[in-house]
Amino acid sequence: MFEVGFWELALVGVVALVVFGPERLPRVARETALWVRKARTMMASVKEEINHELDLQDLKQSLLEQKKLPNTATDNLNQNILRRRQATEILAEQFEPGEAAPEKEPHD
Repeated sequence: MFEVGFWELALVGVVALVVFGPERLPRVARETALWVRKARTMMASVKEEINHELDLQDLKQSLLEQKKLPNTATDNLNQNILRRRQATEILAEQFEPGEAAPEKEPHD
C-alpha cells in the first residue's frame, strides 16, 4: 500500500522522539500500532463485506436469468402449438367431413 523506505522510517522515528520524548515514545508507539491494527482489521472487514455483496448480487442476477429461461421456452412452445392449431383449423375448413376432395381435370 504505502512504500516506506529506511530513511523515511528513520525520519519519522527521530521526529517522534523529539516530539514525544523518550519516556512517552514506547506508549505512543504501542497505541499507534493498536490503532493501525484496528484500521487494517476494519478495512479487511469492509473489503470482505463488499466482495460478499457483489457475489450475492451476481448470484441474484444469475437466478433471475435462470427463472426467465423456462418462461421463454414455455412461451415459444405455446406459440408453436397455437400456430399448429391454426394450421389444422385451416385444413379442416378446406376439407370438411362428408365432402370429397375437389377433382382435378385431366390435362391434354
